[in-house]
Amino acid sequence: MTDDPSAPDVPGSPQPLTHFDRAGQAHMVDIGAKPASHRVAVAVGTIRMQPATFALVRDGNARKGDVLGVARIAAIQGAKRTSDLIPLCHPIALTRVAVEFQLDEAAHAVHCRVQAECQGATGVEMEALTAVQVGLLTIYDMCKAVDRGMTIGDVRLLEKHGGKSGSFVAG
Repeated sequence: MTDDPSAPDVPGSPQPLTHFDRAGQAHMVDIGAKPASHRVAVAVGTIRMQPATFALVRDGNARKGDVLGVARIAAIQGAKRTSDLIPLCHPIALTRVAVEFQLDEAAHAVHCRVQAECQGATGVEMEALTAVQVGLLTIYDMCKAVDRGMTIGDVRLLEKHGGKSGSFVAG
């Protein structure tokens, strides 16, 4: 439930959207009165590619260098810059961003998992989701010279913990 009494009700929605006032104008949600708590969010996503491209990534033979190493740093940077990209997202002080890549030989895919954490008054879901996308986009950028048909998908929030709304774990 939103803490913003001016947020409009959306028909069919269990709760009002928090980023709009009653007049329908976009605004940044006021989190000033919310207590800080430990916040955690985990997001995942996948990039699929041709078998030869997968082999380049797996073997570390891409012309531009260590694809997954660069993508890991890019994902962390993406988490840190989320509020610069998402207009109504609060800038937060991240305490941890962990990025894991899993190579899926059978699917010629790389799975990305990001866990973002902070001690704050708002969650880190957007930071985790942005980090996943930036990490996967970096893989695409580094490999596009050999495979422009790569696809990014299945990006989603797996879980979040902390704050007034408690925990969410995807089913």
